[in-house]
Amino acid sequence: MIYDCAVIGTGPAGVSSALNLKIHNKNFIWFGSKSLSEKVQKAEQILNYPGFYAASGDTLQAAFRDQIEKMGIEITESMINEIVKFGDHYALMAGADFYEAKTVILTTGVSVKATLENEAEYIGRGVSYCATCDGSLYRGKKIAVLCNNARFEHEVRYLAEIAADVQYFPQYKELGAFPENVTIRRERVLGVQGAMKVNAIVTASGTTEVDGVFILRDSISLSSLLKGLASEDNHILVNRRMETNMPGVYAAGDCTGRPYQYTKAVGEGNVAAHSAIEYLDETGNAP
Repeated sequence: MIYDCAVIGTGPAGVSSALNLKIHNKNFIWFGSKSLSEKVQKAEQILNYPGFYAASGDTLQAAFRDQIEKMGIEITESMINEIVKFGDHYALMAGADFYEAKTVILTTGVSVKATLENEAEYIGRGVSYCATCDGSLYRGKKIAVLCNNARFEHEVRYLAEIAADVQYFPQYKELGAFPENVTIRRERVLGVQGAMKVNAIVTASGTTEVDGVFILRDSISLSSLLKGLASEDNHILVNRRMETNMPGVYAAGDCTGRPYQYTKAVGEGNVAAHSAIEYLDETGNAP
């Protein structure tokens, strides 16, 4: 069987893509975890998702699952490890399993690789990767921020407007200007410590008490998944129609770059699905 579309990833962008493909009666297969997004699940509070004021990640995730179930959409729990152009469509490999689809929507998110001691254990308990998502939780508090790219400095300044004290650990050379409550520290960060939540960051010179840690880093490369897929700064290059440089391949959500926002992911997933549907019509591949 050759599917109209294969959606890879079950975060907000994948959910949005799948819902729209279902509404348009497309024959698609959706790969990912039936638990949906671990990132969403661990969110303490979400303030910018319309209709869900100050909702927890659990609340939003439950709403996603309920809608998926009511619309009768199935999730195939397989990890796609390679996609290959196969004539006028694509072959997707998941271990020994083989699937074919006329179009592909990549909603793989960012691969956040834990490089600090205890980093993974404290995700959602004081460790965050999104300033605008979680910054409001640390109003008037002391935080540490790790950053490996100057283009994220606006997020550091945003956090400085909220927090009382920002211990900033830049992992690049040339710095911009920061408010007086930002302390620049050129030390190597080794890990985080805490009990129920983070309470300290560990450097080569010792520990510093903090209420939270923000880690802003580039962390995705999909070149090995689909050969020839264009990327920039470790994110998939797309246009406003969420088209990649590969015909019939679209991308949406965190994998297309910042801001890493649920609302942005949902919108891009919607656009990607509609672009895939239009492609099927234009190429004569629609049923």
